[in-house]
Amino acid sequence: MRSHTTRRALLGGVATGALLSTAGCLRALGFRRQSAWRDPTLVEDRPDAVYVPAVTEGMKMYGQTTAGRFGVALTYSYPHRFWTVSGTELSKNVVEADHDLHLMVSLWDTETGQALPLDSGVTIEIRRDGDLVTEELAYPMLSQQMGLHYGSNYALDGEGAYEARVHIGAVSLRRTGGFADAFESARTATVSFEFNSSDVTEISFERPENAGERGAIDPMAMNGVPVGRAPAVESLPGHHLGGGRSGDAVFEAFVVDEGEERFGADPYLYVSARTPYNRFVLPMMGLAATLRRDGETVADGRFRRTLDPELGYHYGMSVSSVRSGDALTVRPTIPPQIARHDGYETAFFGMDAVSIAVS
Repeated sequence: MRSHTTRRALLGGVATGALLSTAGCLRALGFRRQSAWRDPTLVEDRPDAVYVPAVTEGMKMYGQTTAGRFGVALTYSYPHRFWTVSGTELSKNVVEADHDLHLMVSLWDTETGQALPLDSGVTIEIRRDGDLVTEELAYPMLSQQMGLHYGSNYALDGEGAYEARVHIGAVSLRRTGGFADAFESARTATVSFEFNSSDVTEISFERPENAGERGAIDPMAMNGVPVGRAPAVESLPGHHLGGGRSGDAVFEAFVVDEGEERFGADPYLYVSARTPYNRFVLPMMGLAATLRRDGETVADGRFRRTLDPELGYHYGMSVSSVRSGDALTVRPTIPPQIARHDGYETAFFGMDAVSIAVS
């Protein structure tokens, strides 16, 4: 019979001071099998910004493989809550009693090593002895420890051997440069794994002493799997026009002069959006811009979500020109439509326009 100890019961059964000073795993704290991790401690009075969560959890690797140009890694952790976004609405997804683990897929381009934030759809199908156990959408998701990934909580059929089939949809996102003809076909990657509940309870489990403060936990290193960082500002091509912060999202604007064939004949204005602290890419956002010169509007429109080997995931548009003294206004119109783990769920909403004086 399965134990139904909840994570709340777990936290209530251990002195707060002991948890604050303990960095270990649940097995080390004397717990063997938990099949229902209900809501763990959540920071009170959370800021409308990125913050250090009350509880942090590690992860482990089941395996890596490739599917065409896609690099694929399957990792796992405790089942835990996460938050999904639809338009401007935030919804909490709680852990159900039959959830066994939180499965995650990391995707990257094997030629450039660049993580791939895709809105084409990723599902994880789990089979045992050829029979279907479950098939669920893996949400595009941000986690401070796990970076950019696709994941959800999954219920299995007891301990033993399984096969995970990761289905990756064809990419409709605009792609430029070396990505122009890549990722056009749907792919499936297969990873075999052995589920053992004791492996889950041995994953690291901590309560940071600075929980609730603005900041972030450093991401974990996982056998070279990219965590989805945006390129450093100094490494991006073009002229850096400036940057700003809104809703705790960081926006960096650039212009690439005309002549770059992959962007067309005109100058290419683009914005790289990222999280503070860990510099993770912020994808699936609506973004528009107005460029004014001497009181007149010279460009006004919406950015296109684009993948490029050098620029990474970014938001771009063609403009006739950009000059010193111009006033650029970047307007977020839709918050990032990406699920979040604790620490990100209150950020990147209600974003005001960012004003940049071009020098």
